[in-house]
Amino acid sequence: MGFMNIAGSLSSCYVATGSFSRTAVNFSAGCKTLVSNIVMAITVLVSLELFTALLYYTPTAILASIILSALPGLIDIREAYYIWKVDKLDFIACIGAFFGVLFASVEIGLLAAVTISFARILLMNAIRPGIETLGKLPRADVYCDMDQYPMAIKTPGILAVRINSALLCFANANFIRERLLRWVAEELDESKESTEGRIQAVILDMSNVMNIDTAGILALEELHKELLLHGTQLAIANPKWQVIHKLRLAEFIDRIGREWVFLTVSEAVDACVSSKLTALANC
Repeated sequence: MGFMNIAGSLSSCYVATGSFSRTAVNFSAGCKTLVSNIVMAITVLVSLELFTALLYYTPTAILASIILSALPGLIDIREAYYIWKVDKLDFIACIGAFFGVLFASVEIGLLAAVTISFARILLMNAIRPGIETLGKLPRADVYCDMDQYPMAIKTPGILAVRINSALLCFANANFIRERLLRWVAEELDESKESTEGRIQAVILDMSNVMNIDTAGILALEELHKELLLHGTQLAIANPKWQVIHKLRLAEFIDRIGREWVFLTVSEAVDACVSSKLTALANC
């Protein structure tokens, strides 16, 4: 064990692989705690003071073979397969770190993994957030994702959606607006000859949105204007206090009407249905 620690310490003169070599040697020797570093430091000190002459002619190939023999223990194929099976993007980050360390340095490998992880967060969660179509569960006053719960029932003439993003900002505002408008346009194309299935109200469940910026508010204003051109009312359900505060400061609440802001999706649907029945009665 002492000689392996000496080999690991001597290999630290190579900046790119020093810490990695010590980790491999310590792991192969069965070290469990940081006490191994103290033992290694004492062993190196004694060896440098007393046994330098004996180790001076030790071939470099022998030291390299010790390190290489310890490296396979650090490669866990089963864990890599497990990561691949659970999350493909995590596996890409793992592979990026592996090849970065293998062909460059530890710093490059860590940089590759961090870059891939941040790119995943930006692309999947910030720029293109998920938007769920909500439906009502039978015999319950609960609205949930229709893709996850196929038994959920969609209310005719009402499109209820949930934005799965903590921020409604410049990065994703246009994507959300365009996607909602595309859904409304598709529904209008399907129901050109009859008004029964036409979307008369769009309900935004903003329970997941923690904050909003000016670009997000502008996107909501444009969405509201586009929906009015199609004869569709915009309603907001369950906004956080940070969001509702900024919407009030921007006077967006006054534009859509305070009566179209609700605590729950169920209340919003009931109000939209009542408004629809009142409009039909007046006709």
